[in-house]
Amino acid sequence: MAVAASIALSVPQVAAAPGQSQTETIAYGTDALQQLDFTRARGTAGPAPLIVFVHGGGWKRGDKGNATGRWKAPHFTGEGYAFATINYRLVPDFTVEQQAQDVADALAALLAPSHRLGIARGKVVLMGHSAGAHLAALVGTDPQYLRKAGLSYADIAGIVPIDGAAYDVPRQIAQSGRFMRATYLQAFGQAPQRQRDLSPSMQAAKPNAPAFLLLHVEREDGIAQAREFETALRKAGAQVERHTFAGKGLRGHAKINRELGNPDYPATAVVDRWLAKILE
Repeated sequence: MAVAASIALSVPQVAAAPGQSQTETIAYGTDALQQLDFTRARGTAGPAPLIVFVHGGGWKRGDKGNATGRWKAPHFTGEGYAFATINYRLVPDFTVEQQAQDVADALAALLAPSHRLGIARGKVVLMGHSAGAHLAALVGTDPQYLRKAGLSYADIAGIVPIDGAAYDVPRQIAQSGRFMRATYLQAFGQAPQRQRDLSPSMQAAKPNAPAFLLLHVEREDGIAQAREFETALRKAGAQVERHTFAGKGLRGHAKINRELGNPDYPATAVVDRWLAKILE
């Protein structure tokens, strides 16, 4: 079992307003960024399925407090799911490999006290946006990270990558413009083998999480990357759905994350239906 699960500390935050679930912060490692916020499901007597969200930010920035979106926690906890949003250590001080391990270790820190937290084991969904979509997808296709955390794909029901565009890292770097190229090279380096090792599309032939829901807006690179990832997952036998939503450029990229959980946003109903199906 990973060290993270054994050193988890809980620090209750400010009490929730009436009708809302209280959130607590759990440390899953010794670094200040190795923390997560956990909110219990509302209106559920027994153990509840868990959604774990991984924020974006180009692997070098972002925070659970400002990059999760305001709708997700209240919506999903109101639907009967426990919800956690995690921080992870950032590039360039840490590597993408360490970030993926942080995601797995954070999950281990939630599942170790699953009885106390009211989490249903085996009914866990990893969800991430942008760089977080890549990290969730990488953990969902390369089993080494869960293995090091003392977990396996039996602990995960599905993966929801939201508007990611680095499922095939070499292709993304080759096709990126000057605006993003430096970000990708900083995260993934110049070595072709490392880039392939960190590409979920190129890891999809390994054992994978059982189900994937790929969400993206109308960004050309995001569409191409999601299609390639879908093809690789289907070839490996994973269950896959892919859905496109309105929105272009950085505005669309930000909107799908900001609005997910809003009952009026189309992606919310798609996610709700998918969750109900795989977590039944």
